[in-house]
Amino acid sequence: MISRLVNNVAQRVPSLLSRVCAMKTPQVVFVLGGPGAGKGTQCAKIIENYNYTHLSAGDLLRAERAREGSECGVLIANFIKEGKIVPVEITINLLKMAMEETMRKDAQKFRFLIDGFPRNEDNLQGWNKVMDGRADVKFVLFFDCSNAVCINRCLERGKSSGRTDDNRESLEKRIQTYLQSTRPIIQLYEKQGKVRCVDAARSVDEVFAAVKLIFDKEG
Repeated sequence: MISRLVNNVAQRVPSLLSRVCAMKTPQVVFVLGGPGAGKGTQCAKIIENYNYTHLSAGDLLRAERAREGSECGVLIANFIKEGKIVPVEITINLLKMAMEETMRKDAQKFRFLIDGFPRNEDNLQGWNKVMDGRADVKFVLFFDCSNAVCINRCLERGKSSGRTDDNRESLEKRIQTYLQSTRPIIQLYEKQGKVRCVDAARSVDEVFAAVKLIFDKEG
């Protein structure tokens, strides 16, 4: 069932990646950290100052969930509500389509911040299978923040965000998923020397000052 749904999602946008990659290889920065670590906030500041396009795996999934006629919508909604990770085939195809569409509109927009991905080993294997040789992962930007700070930020955000997963029950599940599934991916990239760690418990401006140093160096 999942493969049929994924095929339907993938068919919505013509496959352009091979033609796009003949011009430029997409340059990718994975942005990871716990829920509430400030990934989205900092990505917004990065794209204001650097030539990157922000792709949030979570936002893409929520948009697909809300899209009228989406066959994946109910499936995605159930996974998000339970704090679980959506099947990799769906997430990869949404990311791939978003990158293709961005580069189709402007071939110079080949640098991407991919926020909230890869979240587990399955995500990473799926990325390597589909995107190996088609995208260059420059580094992982890791926003390190305590669980308590993350939860408090999300609860505060939930007062106005309208997100169904910004409640304590879902947050506790999301934190456990992050610790069990995403932290090992960060550790794997650390062994490859690809992690750039930022203390995300500080103020937005203080965090961005540290982020800016990284991007000024890495380009």
